[in-house]
Amino acid sequence: MKKENSQLRINKQEFYRNLTRLALPISLQSLMLASVAAGDAFMLGKVAQDEMTAVSLATQIQFVQNMFLGAVAGAGAILGAQYWGKGDRHTMEDIFNIMLRFCGIVSLLFFLACELIPGLLMHIFTHDEALIAIGSSYLRIAGWSYLLTGISQCYLTMMKVSEHVKPGALISSCAVLLNICLNAILIFGLLGAPRMNARGAALATTISRIVELGLCVAVCAKASYVRPAFGRFLKIPRQLKADFTKQCLPLLGGSLCWGVGFTSYTAIMGHMGTDAAAANSVAAVARDLICCMCNGIGSAAGIIVGNELGAGRLELGKAYGIKLKNISYVIGFLSTALVLAVTPLVVNMVILTDQARNYLMGMMVIMSVYMIGRCVNTVTINGVLDGGGDTIFDMYSLIVCMWLIAIPLALAGAFVLHWSPLAVYACTCLDEVGKIPWVMLRFRKYKWVQDLTR
Repeated sequence: MKKENSQLRINKQEFYRNLTRLALPISLQSLMLASVAAGDAFMLGKVAQDEMTAVSLATQIQFVQNMFLGAVAGAGAILGAQYWGKGDRHTMEDIFNIMLRFCGIVSLLFFLACELIPGLLMHIFTHDEALIAIGSSYLRIAGWSYLLTGISQCYLTMMKVSEHVKPGALISSCAVLLNICLNAILIFGLLGAPRMNARGAALATTISRIVELGLCVAVCAKASYVRPAFGRFLKIPRQLKADFTKQCLPLLGGSLCWGVGFTSYTAIMGHMGTDAAAANSVAAVARDLICCMCNGIGSAAGIIVGNELGAGRLELGKAYGIKLKNISYVIGFLSTALVLAVTPLVVNMVILTDQARNYLMGMMVIMSVYMIGRCVNTVTINGVLDGGGDTIFDMYSLIVCMWLIAIPLALAGAFVLHWSPLAVYACTCLDEVGKIPWVMLRFRKYKWVQDLTR
């Protein structure tokens, strides 16, 4: 492989046009999805702090579910992007079938857990009986949406990697707008509807998911779209299943390390008092909204690099990966500035106690530094490295930086050393910034420059 400073010259105009074509719709899609959580937090924050906090804790269940779904969708996107670059539509249909099988099983299990043991699930995050009661009522309704989420994610993933990213983003956006409108109606009891508070947010989510899946199925009925081949649903080629599993297992390991780790952060903050939990809930919503651009560029990076590698243009795929890695730093520093700029608005947006407001102000400042690492790692690891099939590194880095450093420090600070909530929150942000040098070393080994197709 050539050294990085002698990389292949690329057509910058074509590169940026392709990046914009992919990243903007995906970023919009990510923004719209994050807007649901923001809408829940803002509207429920106008009702009561407990309602907002309980729903924020309850939605951690879906967050964990999304780790499983994300691993399956991620493996489908990695192989799908490369086979689309190769022009093999038949194999993409088989990949669609594999995704549906795995996502359907995961969605069913989480649905049953939410319906049968919602109180037990809430006990993971808080011991406050009022929060447990509110969160349990939310999960019993929202659990129905978890049953549908996995199927719609399969459709949206295949649309994203097969040059139908705009329709996919439009479907997600329509579902989110419907969700937000229904939130307002059902939470506050507008237009003659009953005032349902947290249960209203759950019902709004479920209805919007039904609409989203219906739109996905209807749009993908067109001839130019990749659809599941139900006639071959149980006849997946053995080698393709092996290739899919090879990509999916490291992604699942990484997703679980990251997802359970993030859930652990929420649980730790939740046990530091309702003020700390409320401030952390609002900070998490702000973080997810601001991360939308780096999420979009990260997904676009995986598609762009994967397309070139799958088509056999390894040097061009490598050059694109280097360019995208450099862009990730620019996005990181812009995100830092954005966090600091919106801090006054975020702090005054919801009803909080004075103590919770002070905590939130400090968390936003800490988050501004965290954003640099988050953006660099999202684009480089989840985009470029994963696009070339180097999926094992993410799991290794999370085990070391999150589980061996950040989580033990946060636990010790919260329950042994009795640090302030802001010091504990800072511990939960260590992993992303701390692993940047390691990520850069892995990137420059260029193990991700490989064609995964057969």
